[in-house]
Formats: sequence, C-alpha cells, structure tokens
Amino acid sequence: MTTANSTKSTFQRAQLGTLSVVAWTGDPEAGHDMPYLLVYSLGDGAGADGASESAIRALIEEVGLKGGADMTDATAVSVNSPIRLLIQGGHAVLNMPYLSAQCPAPKEWLAAADQRGHVHLIVAAQPWAAATPGEPITEETLQAFLGDEETLLSAGHILLPVSQLRS
Repeated sequence: MTTANSTKSTFQRAQLGTLSVVAWTGDPEAGHDMPYLLVYSLGDGAGADGASESAIRALIEEVGLKGGADMTDATAVSVNSPIRLLIQGGHAVLNMPYLSAQCPAPKEWLAAADQRGHVHLIVAAQPWAAATPGEPITEETLQAFLGDEETLLSAGHILLPVSQLRS
C-alpha cells in the first residue's frame, strides 16, 4: 500500500479529509442492476479551502484513473490496479492507497456483484459534506450528488473485479 510520504504523492493524507464509501445498485426493474461503490470525501481535510478536492484529484491520478467519462477496466487481464475489492460477510471491503474500508452492502448489491463479477467504483473528486458516514443516504440525495455533471465528470471511474474468500 502506498503511503502519504511516498515521493510520488503530491498531497498529504490529512488533506483528503474523512473518506467514506457507499454501495448501491441501479434499478433492476429498469434493466439497470449494476452494483456501484462510491468513495467520497466530506471535504474536511487539512489545509485551505479546496485542499480536499485537490488531494482527491491527485489521488485519482495516482491510482491510475482518469477524471471524466473515461472508464478504466480493471477486469481486463492486462490492467494492474492498486485498488482491490473483497466481498465478505455481506460487506464490500475496499482497499486502495490511503483507504481501507468495509461498507455494508444491500442484498441486491451483493447479488448483482456476484452475478456480474465486477462493480463500478466511482471516486468522487467533489467533496460531499452532506453525506455523513453512518447516516442513511436517500436515493434522491445520491441522485442529486451524482447527477451533477461536474461531480460525475471530475470523478475517477473503474470497473473493479470482485474477489471473495473461498471456504
């Protein structure tokens, strides 16, 4: 795992602020059952206003993602991503530089991730201070955040293969 003291980093871990992860799926009745994971900052990082956003943008670049509509496909054999996803005990366990988190996943998310074998991970560059970790996020609130063109286009996107522990 990369550390904040790495010579490649252009930011310090404290500038990222509080990072959180949320899991959801699209509407299966509309034929859109993609499992999504969203990584976002509360924007409470150390430094001047905008430090969290600048740090997240640098993180997106550091892990090999591109902001905008470009999707990195880590399911391809030739792609070696520093981001890993494990599903265990009803949780999505996400490991990437500067973040190791367990996120409870809804049953429909787990089923879609199992069926597809991958998830769409979004790393939002825009802070989302209104989404307090541990508090429920409504579908409308999520749609408002991700429906904002600047939020979606500044985010890093990756199709991430799912790993599971074997019993």
